[in-house]
Amino acid sequence: MRVMINLQSIINNQFSMAEINNSYNLIERTGNFGENIIIFCKSVKQDNINRSIINQLVRSGTSVGANYCEANNASSKRDFRNKIFICKKEAQETKYWLQMITKCNQENKSETRELWQECHELTMIFQKIVNSLDKKK
Repeated sequence: MRVMINLQSIINNQFSMAEINNSYNLIERTGNFGENIIIFCKSVKQDNINRSIINQLVRSGTSVGANYCEANNASSKRDFRNKIFICKKEAQETKYWLQMITKCNQENKSETRELWQECHELTMIFQKIVNSLDKKK
């Protein structure tokens, strides 16, 4: 039986690392996030300014999930912690590029707001994982 962990439980530190790895499907969530970034970027009009922002957005947005997959195959707890920290950094960078693309494309503001919110939640989840691992040292 799988127990789903909600964001509030993560924020309140009411979880175990096994629950995060096994019950809360971050692989699926980060994968969906990357897919949604790609779909969004394909819908944005192409011009000289947007092209470079879209490029950066796709790179950082899809690397969140890729780095999480790497974290799950880490060779040690330290390696796991470092890869999770990279996930957080990539999510933060993605939030920045979402802010920039919104400034250039006000007509997509509601879509970028949803993506930004999901990215923000992922950032908080990864930070909480890092903090929990650091406390166990």
